[in-house]
Amino acid sequence: MFKFLKDKLKSAISKISGKFEKEAEETKAEPIEKSAESGEDREKKEGKKELKEEISVLKEDIKEVFEEVREEAKKEEPELEEIKEEIKEIREEAEEVEKGFFGKLKEKITTKKISGEKFDELFNELELALLENNVAVEVIDKIKDDLRQSLVEKPIKRTKVEETIRESLKNSVNELFDVGEINLLNFIKSRKDRPFVIAFFGINGSGKTTTIAKIASMLKSKKISAVLAASDTFRAASIEQLQKHADSINVKMIRHDYKADPAAVAFDAIKYAKAKNIDVVLIDTAGRMHSNENLLNEMKKIIRVAKPDLKIFVGEAITGNDCVEQAKAFNESVGIDGIILAKADVDEKGGAFVSVSYVTKKPIMFLGTGQNYSDLQEFDSDAVIKNLGLD
Repeated sequence: MFKFLKDKLKSAISKISGKFEKEAEETKAEPIEKSAESGEDREKKEGKKELKEEISVLKEDIKEVFEEVREEAKKEEPELEEIKEEIKEIREEAEEVEKGFFGKLKEKITTKKISGEKFDELFNELELALLENNVAVEVIDKIKDDLRQSLVEKPIKRTKVEETIRESLKNSVNELFDVGEINLLNFIKSRKDRPFVIAFFGINGSGKTTTIAKIASMLKSKKISAVLAASDTFRAASIEQLQKHADSINVKMIRHDYKADPAAVAFDAIKYAKAKNIDVVLIDTAGRMHSNENLLNEMKKIIRVAKPDLKIFVGEAITGNDCVEQAKAFNESVGIDGIILAKADVDEKGGAFVSVSYVTKKPIMFLGTGQNYSDLQEFDSDAVIKNLGLD
């Protein structure tokens, strides 16, 4: 695009330089003979006059060259305008691609302060994204308040907007998990009295029974003995399902008939553990919601009789807000101590991850990540931060 201008300037410089060199050579080749003082003065004046004339000619040449350059540049103006329009379109497309909350803020904020009203307008997009990913309303409100404190009426440089938002979100999400932690193995080992009793709660289909088997398998791998209590005497085939797991991992299971008293099963399992010096009792309970008063009373009776050291809620991560509401309901009914999220490996939205601890104020202990007994991993909040792209 600038080749013509470059060539013309190069030519002009060469032309001007050449003329000055020629003048210098001619002046050097014509020595002036000394004569009378008046003659010398006359020759000097004539030399100065000739030099001025040559300089005037060179000025005209320079002017002529730049006029040619200007005329040629005018011919290229349409092409330059087209390129400018293309650049403008590319910039607009790039800005459109950089959509979402970060993009909106980067577009709106320079080094000026953002008002509360403008923040509410910009936050709407992030709020919708969080809702679509099953994040609880309580969590959204917290994130909004945290961001408001970081952004509203605070001067932020344009180049620091995204960094400021990410840091604020990272801190906000980290605080969602600031509810303490339970290291199950350390917790069990720290208790001198045996057996250590754990009761599991959750609705049918949440992966509760399989999770109990995974916990038993993990304990066994750590040289901690366990016995299972089939206290779900309400759901058809529940006892057979747990028995199948017990056989697979080679641990003892205590069972009664269907419709038997669930608390009696738990009591017998604890009695058996004491007699056999078994370390841990894992109690399976019926999958029920808090709305059924009779079933709720059964759960409360299990707690009174078994006096569990830990009450763990098992929820299905992929159900998002439903999982959070279930955890909240069980916490209000029986007072849970910790949470295990099953089927976490197929949860693409992550709403339960970032919501359930904050809503219940209870820690997530483990994640179920598959169907194998080894598919159980300790919860790591840093991994959540990384998966959200906030690290």
